[in-house]
Amino acid sequence: MAGSRAQRLAARRAVRRRAARRGAMVVAASLVVVAGAVAGALAAFDDGGRASDEAGPPEVSASPRPAPLPAVPTRSAPATTASAPLSPSPSARRTTTPTPSKPAKKREHRTAVAGRLYRHPDSQVLEWVRSHSRDPRHAVIASRIAEQPAAVWFADYAPDTVTARVAAVTSGGAALGRVPVVVPYTIPGRDCGGHSQGGAPGLDAYDAWIDRFAAGLGSDEVIVVLEPDSVAQAECLSAGERADRFASLARAGRVLKGANPRARVYYDAGHSGWNAPGKQAAWLRQAGAASPESSDGIFSNVSNFHTTADEVAYDRRVLDVLGGPAGLGAVIDTSRNGNGAPADGEWCDPAGRKLGRTPTLNTGEARIDAYLWVKLPGESDGCKGRPGTFTASYAYDLASS
Repeated sequence: MAGSRAQRLAARRAVRRRAARRGAMVVAASLVVVAGAVAGALAAFDDGGRASDEAGPPEVSASPRPAPLPAVPTRSAPATTASAPLSPSPSARRTTTPTPSKPAKKREHRTAVAGRLYRHPDSQVLEWVRSHSRDPRHAVIASRIAEQPAAVWFADYAPDTVTARVAAVTSGGAALGRVPVVVPYTIPGRDCGGHSQGGAPGLDAYDAWIDRFAAGLGSDEVIVVLEPDSVAQAECLSAGERADRFASLARAGRVLKGANPRARVYYDAGHSGWNAPGKQAAWLRQAGAASPESSDGIFSNVSNFHTTADEVAYDRRVLDVLGGPAGLGAVIDTSRNGNGAPADGEWCDPAGRKLGRTPTLNTGEARIDAYLWVKLPGESDGCKGRPGTFTASYAYDLASS
């Protein structure tokens, strides 16, 4: 009996131990399920608390249009990056009227590109930071300007080296999995003979230069801000000259996207204080900005100071009038618009400006693909220094305002 009783007690203890183990396993499994649900919810948001790229930006209705500011053109001529010479590519024949495009394919709007923007290591501000470590302005300029990704301009007509210089930027971005922003800026007669005058000697030469520029785009994601001022400032051209320029711009978009289908090409929409949306959209349409074969949309406020809210409202109006695929969007230069445009309409290195929103591909605004720093803060418009040259005092004023 004693043996039987001892056996029964041992059996009951074994049952209790197995039950306890099963209970612990159930609790652990429940914790795993809860943790997975929390992780899944967090994964739907980026580090700023917004929905991730894959979820797409929230739809935001257009804000009321503000009263227009004085019509003033932009000015800019930043320096280009240096690199090795290229091998020449064939030039192309220029047409005097835009080539008719195929019927636009319907596509849904999407964010400009996935991933983060690229900061090219060869820039005037980075050169200044490296060589002025003891300057009392160093910390402010280094942290607030030099660390931000910015566009790389190609403003000199140098056909023998442009392919290699573009490739140096695009391959650098690809190696890091980041998205470079490049700015072709050699349209003939640019800036209507103003501070940033120059460019290719003629449209045939420009077309051939674009061929060589496109050859350096590689096969990864890249944003192309095509020829600032080229459309908005076309008033200074005769009707025939304007038609020829727009034909070359339409061709340029086709060549760029043909060379790299992942390139996103944006056309010049001026800014909210310049041309009326209807006039700007009509010119943009002639320049190929409504065709998916040459364009992904428009850009505005390059080298200017109008507020982001003004530009968002203006760009949406231009896109509405422009027509074209639903996927056309806009990118906005926010590099120096933190205080908005001067009341007197001054555009050349005006005092009292400050940095705008930091560059991002996640704007949270419908049809606004990116906020970019196209004009690098501290590079002169032509009044504090030669156009495109870096001025530390100007940079510090912008960064410390």
